[in-house]
Amino acid sequence: MLESPANISSLPGGTASALTRAGELFQIFRDGQARTRAELAELTGLARSTVAARLDALTALGLIGPAGEAVSSGGRPPSRVAFKPSARVVFAVDVGATHLLIGLTDLGGRLIGERRVPADVSDGPEVVLDLVLEHCRQLLTESGRTPEELAGVGIGVPGPVEHSSGKPSNPPIMPGWDRFDIPAYIQRVFRAEVLVDNDVNIMALGERAAHWEDAQDLLFIKVATGIGSGIISGGLLQRGADGTAGDLGHVRVPRGEGVTCRCGNEGCLEAIASGPAIARSLTEAGVPASGGEDVLALVRAGNVQAIQAIRQAGRDVGDVLATCVSMLNPAIIVVGGSLSVAGEHLLAGVREVVYGRSLPLATSRLRIVQSMAAREAGVLGASRMVTDHVLSAGRIDAALAAL
Repeated sequence: MLESPANISSLPGGTASALTRAGELFQIFRDGQARTRAELAELTGLARSTVAARLDALTALGLIGPAGEAVSSGGRPPSRVAFKPSARVVFAVDVGATHLLIGLTDLGGRLIGERRVPADVSDGPEVVLDLVLEHCRQLLTESGRTPEELAGVGIGVPGPVEHSSGKPSNPPIMPGWDRFDIPAYIQRVFRAEVLVDNDVNIMALGERAAHWEDAQDLLFIKVATGIGSGIISGGLLQRGADGTAGDLGHVRVPRGEGVTCRCGNEGCLEAIASGPAIARSLTEAGVPASGGEDVLALVRAGNVQAIQAIRQAGRDVGDVLATCVSMLNPAIIVVGGSLSVAGEHLLAGVREVVYGRSLPLATSRLRIVQSMAAREAGVLGASRMVTDHVLSAGRIDAALAAL
């Protein structure tokens, strides 16, 4: 949580009107570029005295600081100021079906420390979140930072989430998590903002922030123990009315006829194309595999049946994505999740069906690529979710107004 220092009321020109909308001025600095006061005045159209007052306020919050001097055009070189990402830290947590990835980042999304921990989400919220808290404490201690420097906690979970409350909503693979108050549980230990979202949503945010920042229309597809997607349309993450937007894993597909999914329905994409589903089909065909990792090991070893099974899973995913392409017209489809490391074998199946079934106009500029953020996508996205919230113009102005 961004705390306002007690001495801010003594800032030069520190009237309420002088500090109003300092948060809007700060947004200019989010690109990481250093600027002089004259450049800011020209860019915003504000008087230099107003710019100075708002910069003083942001400096007192610790969000900006000196960044050297600009080239002089005669006389003393003007000083520059820039965003200080190190001012606060963020916990970024990616809760998977069988693992936890816990990162500590600065406000710019730079990873300071990280832990990957085996965990079973079906053990329930208290067990899993206690493990999260234990490793968060360790990361904070190792980094030399204090709880007072914590700006917020971002958490992604493998199921639908009511984003406004941070409570999971009937998650199929998360027994005991339905309506559990995750933010309140975390805030017993850390007094900070806690934001929760579906894991694939935060992966979409992380992938875009790290590698496709200019992309306004992007689909992120996670193929792992489960299958889901994060939808960015018009530059905004789309969660839907109840937080279930992008739940591709439970879309019915033709090849799934008669196959029961763990959600209780028949024919779901996840029931035939997820890691456990592929492992099961290989085992039934005489190639033993207990899960997605075994499938990947077989692919790396050149097992033809495993390679064919991965490619068929790609086709099945492509069946659903072809409809998504027609409806959403994305510019980029990013395929991530543990099975994406099968690389071109999975992507080839996806491309085969999407490019074959979608209208040429919808695919003329469409790129279907493997995730570049890879396993870091979730923590990068969780961090970005928090920083976009706590560094928004409204939140910064509220911190100043509270004084």
